[in-house]
Amino acid sequence: MSAKAIFVGGTSSHAGKSWMATAICRHLHRRGFAVAPFKAQNMSNNSYPCRVGGEIGRAQVVQAQACGLEPEPDMNPVLLKPSTEIGSQVVLHGKVWQNIEAREYYRYSDFLMEQALAAYRRLATRFEYVVIEGAGSIAEVNLKDRDIANLRFARVVGAPALVVADVDRGGVFASVLGTLLVLDPQERSSIRSFAINRFRGDPELFREGVLYLERRAELPCLGVFPYLAGLSIDEEDSVSLDDVTETAEQTTKVAIIRLPHISNFTDLRLLKGAAWISRPVSRRFRAVILPGTKSTISDLEWLKRTGLAQWVCDQYRDGALVVGICGGYQMLGRVVKDPYRVESRRSSAEGLGLLPVETTLCREKITRVVEAHTSTGLRFSAYEIHMGVTTGADGQAPFATFSDGTPEGIRAGRCIGTYLHGALENGAVVEETLGIAVSEPCPKEESYDRLAEWFETHANLSVFEENFL
Repeated sequence: MSAKAIFVGGTSSHAGKSWMATAICRHLHRRGFAVAPFKAQNMSNNSYPCRVGGEIGRAQVVQAQACGLEPEPDMNPVLLKPSTEIGSQVVLHGKVWQNIEAREYYRYSDFLMEQALAAYRRLATRFEYVVIEGAGSIAEVNLKDRDIANLRFARVVGAPALVVADVDRGGVFASVLGTLLVLDPQERSSIRSFAINRFRGDPELFREGVLYLERRAELPCLGVFPYLAGLSIDEEDSVSLDDVTETAEQTTKVAIIRLPHISNFTDLRLLKGAAWISRPVSRRFRAVILPGTKSTISDLEWLKRTGLAQWVCDQYRDGALVVGICGGYQMLGRVVKDPYRVESRRSSAEGLGLLPVETTLCREKITRVVEAHTSTGLRFSAYEIHMGVTTGADGQAPFATFSDGTPEGIRAGRCIGTYLHGALENGAVVEETLGIAVSEPCPKEESYDRLAEWFETHANLSVFEENFL
C-alpha cells in the first residue's frame, strides 16, 4: 500500500495550518480511512515524547491523536529546538542529532531531506492517507531550494496542496494572491485550493471576496472557516502566548514567568487566568511558576538582568509558593553546570538558591512518558524531556512518586521542583499543588470531533474530494 498525500501549507506562520491539518485528519478518520499526520521539519520547543521513544513536535502529537494513533518519530523526523547562542538543537528521528548554528543548518538540507523522505515513505506503506503539514509560509523564496518542509517536499511525494490564509489579521487578498504570485509555475501547479480561516461575522458578507479570489487565483475556494471560539487543542508555537495578557486581572493569584526560550508551555494550559510576566510587578501572588526552557543558563541570566530573579525570591519570602518545572526546577537550585556546552557557551551559572539541589546538563536526553502519584495518592500521567540530572533532593519530600516507587522532584518548604511536564495539566493536581480550582477543558476526543464538524460544516466537500482524495 502507498498512501495518498494531502499537503496543508500556509500564507504565513500561525495562519491555522495545524488546526486545518488536524481537522482533515479527524474528518478522514471518522470516515473510516487509515490516516496519519506528517511534518518533515518542525521548529518548536513544545515537544512530546513518543511511547516508542524519541520526541516530536506537539502539533503532530495532536494530529496523531485525532487519527486514533500513538505518536511516533516518523511523523516528525526533523525537529529544531531553538536555543541561545548555539542556534538550535536538531532532533532527528526523535533523538538529539547535534547542535547547529543557524547559518550552518542549510548545509545539511539535502541529507535531512533524504531522512524526511525515508520517514514519510515508511508511513506511506502503512496508511491510506498521509496529511502533511507545511512550516511557516510556502512562499519563502529565498529558502525554497533548501526548504524540506513545504512545496519542494510536496512535489517530490506528489501531494496536492491546500493553502490556508488567516483573514482575522487583515490583508487576506494580498496574502493569498501574493503567495501565489511569487511561486514558480511548477510550484504553482501543486496548489489545488485555498481556505480562508478565522473569519468573524456573517460569511455571506465575504461572498464577493471569495469570488474575487477564485477569479484572480484561478483556484476553487475550499471554504470560509469561522473563528472557532471555546475550543482548545495543544499549541506548539509560543506565538500563541501573544494572545494572553501580561498583567491579567488584579484578582489573579498565579504568576507565570514568560521565559525567552520557554518550552512545553502547555503544562500551564489550565491556568487561563494567570498573569504571564516578563518584568517585575508590584503585586504579590499566591504562587509563582517558572516553566520549562530550552536554554536554562541563558534564561537564568535573563532572570537576573531583568530583576525577576530577585522578584521571585522576594515573592517567596513574602509567602508565595514557587514552583519550577524542568528548566524552571533547575533554575531554583544552587547552580546549573554545563560542562559539555550542550546549551550554552558558559560552563555554569548560579541559581536562585531556593532549593538545595544542583544540576549538571548532560549529552544524553531523557524522554519518556511516566505514571506517578502525589503524597496523597492522587495518580496522574506525565512526561519528561530534559538534558539535565539534578542531585541533592535525597532526604527531602518528593514532589511525586513514580509507579515503581522512585521519588521524583522535591518539596522544600514553599518551593517545589519537578521534571514532570503535564502534571499541572491534571486539574486535581493543580488544586492540590497550588490550592486553586481550575476548569478542565473538554476532553481531547471531543475537541477533535468538534474540529472535524467545523471542517465538514464549512468546507465545500465536493472541492475537497475532487482535488485531494
